[in-house]
Amino acid sequence: MASAGIQLLGFTLAFLGVIGSIASTVMVEWKASSYAGDNIITAQAMYEGLWKTCVSQSTGQIQCKVYDSLLQLPGIVLGTRGLMLCAILLGIISMMVEMVGMRCTTCMAEAPEQKDKVALAGGVIFIIAGLLALAGTSWYGHRIAKDFYNPFTPTNSRYEFGSALYVGWGAASLIIIGGSFLCCNCSTDGSGKQPRYPTSRSAGQPGKDYV
Repeated sequence: MASAGIQLLGFTLAFLGVIGSIASTVMVEWKASSYAGDNIITAQAMYEGLWKTCVSQSTGQIQCKVYDSLLQLPGIVLGTRGLMLCAILLGIISMMVEMVGMRCTTCMAEAPEQKDKVALAGGVIFIIAGLLALAGTSWYGHRIAKDFYNPFTPTNSRYEFGSALYVGWGAASLIIIGGSFLCCNCSTDGSGKQPRYPTSRSAGQPGKDYV
């Protein structure tokens, strides 16, 4: 049976990973305008996210615009949206499952074996959620790198990795590590063994003779 401390550590890491995935999804800095080149205008910086685009002026003024049409969005944006939202949804479901299966809770305390199975299922769902988040951020990052090194991409239209990508990668790693800890479900030490008791002397067995 898994240690309550390991389960609590895994749940904490996975919980922080889910919060990080939510933060990464709503952040606008998925890709930021690149300053590589000699003829780059640095008076403004452009950021693009999954939900809107922003332009930051050198004066500190920031203007953001939500995407007008859902059907006109690139497939990479729609696909990443779906992966990140599925990862967040599975992470929330897994947290509710773990609240039942963790040893530090009182739910299903009378059935420890079933409780361990529930905790294991929650850990597996956490790992799946982390893989989805990792796939979404890596896919988006791969497209940024591909466009950056494409010789046909104009210099002023090149983008680099934004801070949301790094937050997403870190959050996905936390979810996967936390889910792995929750899957460390060892068998009970005394599950198939008979308890050991000191051998009692039968009533008819003669005792020691003393002189």
